[in-house]
Amino acid sequence: MERANVVKEELQERDMRFLAVYVEAKNSCMIMLSESEDKLGTLAIAVPKAKDTIGAATSSVLLGDKNMISARMFAEYVASKKGKIAMVSVYLDKIGEIQAQEFFMHLLDRLIKSESQKEPTAT
Repeated sequence: MERANVVKEELQERDMRFLAVYVEAKNSCMIMLSESEDKLGTLAIAVPKAKDTIGAATSSVLLGDKNMISARMFAEYVASKKGKIAMVSVYLDKIGEIQAQEFFMHLLDRLIKSESQKEPTAT
């Protein structure tokens, strides 16, 4: 039985640090996206659609409301990309939600790309 994988990523933009903590288990992913230091923020959960149905992942906000658009958007994105339940937290203090989306998306893409390269391929 394999344990969950934990990855930390960081991005420096506009004299600010944007951080991501990624935890992936067999059936789910949890990601904390934050500015300056690791903190829990607005938390959303998304469930991917079944392969035979049309549409995007469904999501709900579990905690907070400050950055709920980004939290839901990123949770749905990760659930769709990974095909797993995804929980994403977004914490912002000094920068606006819309401004941070570009940086967080870059971090998420780096995380997902690095994790997909580690997954064994079936032969």
